[in-house]
Amino acid sequence: MADIFTGPEPDLAGLLAARPALEMHASAGLCFEGVPLNLIAERFCTPTWVYGAASIRARYATLTEAFAEAGLPLHIHYAVKANDHLAILSLLRHMGAGADIVSQGEFLRARRAGIAPAHIVFSGVGKSVPELEAVLAQGIGQINVESAEELDILSATATRLGLTARVVLRMNPDVDAGTHAKITTGLAENKFGIAREDIPALYAKGAGLPGIEMRGLALHIGSQILSPAPYETAYTIAAEMVRGLRAQGQSVSVLDLGGGLGIGYHDEPGMNPAAFAAVVRKTVGDLGVRLVLEPGRYLVGPAGLLLASVLLEKRTAKRFVVLDAAMNELMRPALYEAWHGILPVDAARFHHPQTPADVVGPVCESADCFAYDRALPDLPPSALVALLDAGAYGAVMSSPYNARPRAAAVLIDACTPHLITPRQTHEALWADEHIPGSEL
Repeated sequence: MADIFTGPEPDLAGLLAARPALEMHASAGLCFEGVPLNLIAERFCTPTWVYGAASIRARYATLTEAFAEAGLPLHIHYAVKANDHLAILSLLRHMGAGADIVSQGEFLRARRAGIAPAHIVFSGVGKSVPELEAVLAQGIGQINVESAEELDILSATATRLGLTARVVLRMNPDVDAGTHAKITTGLAENKFGIAREDIPALYAKGAGLPGIEMRGLALHIGSQILSPAPYETAYTIAAEMVRGLRAQGQSVSVLDLGGGLGIGYHDEPGMNPAAFAAVVRKTVGDLGVRLVLEPGRYLVGPAGLLLASVLLEKRTAKRFVVLDAAMNELMRPALYEAWHGILPVDAARFHHPQTPADVVGPVCESADCFAYDRALPDLPPSALVALLDAGAYGAVMSSPYNARPRAAAVLIDACTPHLITPRQTHEALWADEHIPGSEL
């Protein structure tokens, strides 16, 4: 399953109409949050990541307002893995978000952006003892334990340090989220979480372990989920578990709902926050627990794009549009067969006749392809294109493969572009490397 959306591919006009942050001006061309992408390319070159602060703020507000209207207090912990740039983390902190992290590095990034340890949740199936020591020493707010083995390790670590770990158990509800196999996390065969039948005994064990304060449950069933239906199934199971634990005399004060709210990569609307909030209210709204949500892609995915230039068009048995961006910048198409919209930046070319083309990068891999048989106008050398909805799982997954320096990044705020990551130099690629016995 290449993509969970099975509708027809939208045309260029449909892509543009579905994205309010983008406008096509007759003279300035494609603009993002009021800034012409031509100007971004002239000033910062390509490939360049371009993010929109107003888009992130708007999506955060939409999500929080949906829960407020449903009468549900919500604590948002942004999933740092989606986009860990300090500028993004700082922006979200100012809006009131905490952080959901999966490594010590992400913990330190969140701290560097000013997020308090008490507002950080540590998720992930494999946490090392040094990582646990580091976050416990700083007073992390919550650790999501994913196995009996991890609970024992955490108890021993916290006891040795004379500290207390605030713990929730991540339950695997064995619910099919209907998403891509590589981003589903709530099935029994996935590596994540604890089988729900094992939760009661392990919760009781944790309540009696030294260095452990049991607070509740967590679950996460997958990523890029467009329908509230799988959440309703999973949260119904979670509510039953909370009631069962309380009936056994256990204290349950936290329910971590996970994340995974999907966005529209084509022209579909993505997850409806009001419908999602309604499901949360219906299933767990009467439990009297602290509700935690860990959105990532939903907040930042549509708020970013990858700006690239055409190197050439190659015509053999097929038409190839070769970009200066590659799979080492945006890995999702190669990794998940993911679909990203592609728009020409030039206004006149936007209305030219279109023919099918494979949009590829210059990396020496057949997987270096952003789109197959995509309807696009002729794109001569130096023409600009925008690869849409690249704000999540884009730059964070990039690499310098083929000795290609990492791309620059720009944040647009109040119609002003700010360089937040300079383009990596070639020399920086080997700056930390050493040849034994050499002065080089």
